[in-house]
Amino acid sequence: MPLTKEETALLSACPLFRGVEEELLCRLIQEAGRAELQPGQVVYDPIHFRRCLGVVLSGQLQVTKGTLSVSVLGPGDLFGAAALYSDEPEFAATITAKGPGRCLMLEQGLIDRLLAGYGQIRENYLRYLTGRIRFLSGRLQTLAQPGAEGKLARYLLSSGAGELTCSATQLSQRLGVSRASLYRAFSALEDSGLITRKGKTITIADPTGLEMVL
Repeated sequence: MPLTKEETALLSACPLFRGVEEELLCRLIQEAGRAELQPGQVVYDPIHFRRCLGVVLSGQLQVTKGTLSVSVLGPGDLFGAAALYSDEPEFAATITAKGPGRCLMLEQGLIDRLLAGYGQIRENYLRYLTGRIRFLSGRLQTLAQPGAEGKLARYLLSSGAGELTCSATQLSQRLGVSRASLYRAFSALEDSGLITRKGKTITIADPTGLEMVL
């Protein structure tokens, strides 16, 4: 099934293809494979995976490592980079479709040609990998923190999502941390994808991951 105009526009904005000419992008689409996903379908796991890079076109993918929820991928996000240039016999995580979805699959041979022949794509890919390293390092740091992040996570899990009923000063006093530490804790949990904030409204995006902070 050919890609829709919306999916093609999505690809042009994804991390790998930013700044790539439309003519080249159209050729790449013709060479790449497709994957139609069903709710609950395991896309990759430590034993069953492919040496290719996937691009989410629609739907969401849940990435887990054992019992730890690592991230949720949406349209335009990449996955599978850990399998491309590694001799390890196992993939690093499990990727599961949260609902119906569609992905573009770029085989390793195609990625080899793109990185060798197109400087913009090579630069995009290196920038993407650097961003993933920073994200995972931040996630590990958050999970290793027993201080303000742990106290805030415990408070949010016990009180549930919703609008904060106290000021930042009152909450910092309740948790026994400084306001600066409280703000850093909120930012760390939000940057790790565990919570989302909109004004005073807090949503727990990843309860399992938040429990791991405790």
